[in-house]
Amino acid sequence: MPKERVQKLMARANIASRRKSEEIIEEGRVQVNGKTITLGDKADPDRDTITVDGERLRLKQIENRYYVFHKPKNVLSSNVKQGDDPRSTVRELIPVEGHLFTIGRLDAESEGLMVLTNDGDLTNRLSHPRYEHTKTYKVTVYGQPSAQTIAEWENGIWLDGSRTAPCYIRVLEENPETTVLRIIMIEGRKRQIRRIASTLGHPVQKLVRTHIGQLGLGTLKRGGWYRLSEEEVAFMLEPAEEVKFIRRKNKKFHGREPVNEDE
Repeated sequence: MPKERVQKLMARANIASRRKSEEIIEEGRVQVNGKTITLGDKADPDRDTITVDGERLRLKQIENRYYVFHKPKNVLSSNVKQGDDPRSTVRELIPVEGHLFTIGRLDAESEGLMVLTNDGDLTNRLSHPRYEHTKTYKVTVYGQPSAQTIAEWENGIWLDGSRTAPCYIRVLEENPETTVLRIIMIEGRKRQIRRIASTLGHPVQKLVRTHIGQLGLGTLKRGGWYRLSEEEVAFMLEPAEEVKFIRRKNKKFHGREPVNEDE
């Protein structure tokens, strides 16, 4: 077998996601043939002995599994409970065996489409903004944002010391006190939509993720989940058509790569 970057092998062995595996390597916890490695080093799992925290990494044929979940409000996106928090976690509501990575985390107040999988490579691909995978949201905000405000949001605003990546926004519905927006993004900073909406004077009343790529919630009820077929996984990897609009705006984005921390 040809040599591969060790973080990729770790993700394939379900040690951690690619990004987390890079952190583990940088912490000096990974050795190849008894020597502590640095980020970017490669190894051949058939010939080299790779250890993580002293435990040998073993690649085995594991069937990749993908599950879609409709997260309700007040359910935590994490796999493990934190302290004495009484709220359920996503992992508790999907009673299947084995470690699963979470794609597309949502804050507790938000709801909508999430994907869980044991495929570390796909987790990295869907989480890294350079691949331009889209996530679509139906967002209800207070007030009626002006065309100028929406254009400002689409073009990116300053947040955490850098400009947010361009996005696509369309008004779906206007009511006396609220406006419903469709927002398509390739970036996912922590609570990004909520923070931008508040900064622009239109706090979020409700936030639902409706699509990852072209995979949608459909008729899946809150709290419901099912295993994806190969065709549905391929559909999830297809970005929304509106990504072309985002790319055009990105040409004016000074070349900075979008950020993705998930909600």
